[in-house]
Amino acid sequence: MYLVTVLGNLLIILAVSSDPHLHTPMYFFVSNLSLADICSISTTVPKMLMSIQTHSRAISYVGCPTQMSTFTIFVCMDYMILTAKAYVR
Repeated sequence: MYLVTVLGNLLIILAVSSDPHLHTPMYFFVSNLSLADICSISTTVPKMLMSIQTHSRAISYVGCPTQMSTFTIFVCMDYMILTAKAYVR
């Protein structure tokens, strides 16, 4: 599911960037939203998959705040982009 999500969002970014008819503000925000989704998913899922494979749930003290802050930043970016899309619409 992680790969499907990443590849789907990459296809959205590729479609918006390659077609000149899609160079409108709405699709600009859609491609940025896809990028923010890729980044937010990539901050949590790889660590979770590694923890499942190694049967170790430990995370370092530095790793935990780093992961939480990057995830929070990208989720807030998602909300800001969705708000901007609502105003553009």
